[in-house]
Amino acid sequence: MSRAVVIGGGLHGLSTALHLARTPGWQVTLLERRHVGRHSSGVNAGGVRRLGRALPEIALSVVAAEMWHGIVALVGDDCGFRATGQVKVAESAADMARNEARVAQVRALGWSHEEVVDQAEVRRLLPAVSPHVVGAIVTRDDGSADPMRTVMAFRAAAERAGVEIREGVAVTGLERTADGTITVHTDQGDFPAERVANCAGAWAPDLAALAGEVIPCGTKASMMIVTERLPPFVEPTVGATARALSFKQTASGTVVIGGGHQGLNDRAAETSSVVFGNLAFAARIAAEIFPCVAGARIVRSWTGTEARPPDDMPVIGESRTLPGLFHSFGFSGHGFQLCPAAGAAVAELMARGATNLPVAAFSQDRFAVPA
Repeated sequence: MSRAVVIGGGLHGLSTALHLARTPGWQVTLLERRHVGRHSSGVNAGGVRRLGRALPEIALSVVAAEMWHGIVALVGDDCGFRATGQVKVAESAADMARNEARVAQVRALGWSHEEVVDQAEVRRLLPAVSPHVVGAIVTRDDGSADPMRTVMAFRAAAERAGVEIREGVAVTGLERTADGTITVHTDQGDFPAERVANCAGAWAPDLAALAGEVIPCGTKASMMIVTERLPPFVEPTVGATARALSFKQTASGTVVIGGGHQGLNDRAAETSSVVFGNLAFAARIAAEIFPCVAGARIVRSWTGTEARPPDDMPVIGESRTLPGLFHSFGFSGHGFQLCPAAGAAVAELMARGATNLPVAAFSQDRFAVPA
């Protein structure tokens, strides 16, 4: 039986651990410094989207979409997933031209999930949208899910698969030992393993540094708003072509508003906080696109700390300095939908050194190696 340690109890760590534990011959331990889902995995917008992905992410996102449509079979729970569609509205002729160019680019690569629609169709999909909206891009079977429910479902599935989850355990060092294994040093003892996954989110570059590897990565603190309950008025998740918006109404009637508007974070203290001026800007965009929410009360807001490489795309691949260590982090606020497929890819890399899943574009080799 081969041993693996997964560091980080967010969705990508849980997914990696789950897939590896279901691979014959592997015993998996997951180490989490705080508690499972503590940071961005449990507080994101829950978007399950292929729409608007960076071109190198589309192939992995398409695989993940198939997995989301079979999420009950994967983790034994539907995770609150609703395939109500994702819509990115155009507010001008320039936006429409940009949308048409985008869809042409995506289709030239062989993908057909994005579709340009006119004003009549966008008003059919979004009856409450502002009259100034002139069209949209649509991916009709994208949707959204409940982030913390998803975290708990992946946790439960991982434990059923035999993963030992250890919370409150902080990693302090990584060391290649004489027998070729990696010893994961922690504040609660050592964990030897043939393979280690670094899924520590915003803190993953620190773990890479413990292995002597420098990977450029900053942080972000995207904010979310939740309104009071309103009568049902929108089913799809909505974004905008030229403005930062993520907008959806939950089954309970509350409206969740995001879009990447930034708060503040203190990575060392593991805290983040809302910047109210930026929050007000996000609320104004939402009200201009959906006038019916203009008078809605905000009942809570929050932010979380996320890893953000220079190109806003994840780092997935084996360490250049410590063979047997595999990175999976830096999803930059759009990793929720990718987690089933990314976890499967990393588990395959750990188990057999290769994967047919489309993650080659995310190797840290794309960054210059410091001299």
